[in-house]
Amino acid sequence: MLKKILSATAVSFAITTSALAAPVDDAQAHFNAIAAGDVAAIMQQYGAQPILEWVGGPLDGTYVGADKVRETWGKFTKGSPNLKASVGKMEESANPKGATVTANVVFQGQNAIKVRYVLTYREGKIVNEIWQIDPKLAVAAY
Repeated sequence: MLKKILSATAVSFAITTSALAAPVDDAQAHFNAIAAGDVAAIMQQYGAQPILEWVGGPLDGTYVGADKVRETWGKFTKGSPNLKASVGKMEESANPKGATVTANVVFQGQNAIKVRYVLTYREGKIVNEIWQIDPKLAVAAY
């Protein structure tokens, strides 16, 4: 009986802990999924009607809805495979209604893709994402 209670407690703790993941941890997972080219993992992090605002570069534009966002990430991951994500200056602001994470991210492959990131979370999902290409982003901080 004690074994069943301990097992149930461990499962309950694991579920509670995963439900309480910090937005900065979710953001790091998002950057890693992008670098890995894992579109399915990228898309699992979005809410029902995400908005991706891509500023600069060949994918410049606003993409609304899961289908458009998925299509955009598909294009990006095919054109930029096998990246390494280096994250610096990540900050989180949160209140009961949601959270915002900002970060400087360099995706390194054949070229360095320097991005100023802003992610807005509601109910643990990304609802708005800004991908700002920033050629002047300081790489030394990474």
